[in-house]
Amino acid sequence: MSSTVADGPTREHPMRIARHRIVSTLRERGQQARADWVERELPERVDPAKHTGLLATLRLDPADLADAPSP
Repeated sequence: MSSTVADGPTREHPMRIARHRIVSTLRERGQQARADWVERELPERVDPAKHTGLLATLRLDPADLADAPSP
């Protein structure tokens, strides 16, 4: 009998992005005002499916920012 592990987020465990990762990336780019806005407006755990447009506007790839899956 073999078992497989899902390669990505599942419906039970959707991908989330820690807000601090978004803020850090923006600050590294010198986008301080955008980073400040993200800190004020977004939840601590960002759902990329819900914020697809915003992440695209900020030129952020959710796959690069996603938290590592928990074992």
